[in-house]
Amino acid sequence: MSSPHDFDFLHGEWEVAHRRRTDFLDPDSAWVEFPSTSRCLPLFDGAANIDEIDMPYLGAKGLTLRLFDPEREEWSLNWSSSRSGKLFPPVTGRFDGDRGEFHGDDVHDGKDVRVRFVWSGVSPAAARWEQAFSVDGGVSWLTNWTMEFSRPS
Repeated sequence: MSSPHDFDFLHGEWEVAHRRRTDFLDPDSAWVEFPSTSRCLPLFDGAANIDEIDMPYLGAKGLTLRLFDPEREEWSLNWSSSRSGKLFPPVTGRFDGDRGEFHGDDVHDGKDVRVRFVWSGVSPAAARWEQAFSVDGGVSWLTNWTMEFSRPS
């Protein structure tokens, strides 16, 4: 089961390699790749954290607030972009071993989408994050953004 320490691996400084579709809903859209940096700070003795990711290529920064709900034994991941200054609807879920899967509902380009975040390959030195959208209620998924995290050298 998930615990308040599932995201301990993420604390600290990171270099991030992004791979992102130019159109999040088009499986034939091109991919762009770009670097960024990220910093994650623990809160609530590990049961929460906040990170900021600086993405000069996009001309934006992102912020994620993660909160662990001890009654439900699950996390909520709350994302905001410096472009809008608003919180997107959260995704919720938990870890099973070193894989965390989180789901939520949102709207993208006027279409209702089911959102999935997956954290995998987590270690003190590396991690992978993946975002996918579904327009058919989760029957099929289109991965539209991946991030490979590594510690600065």
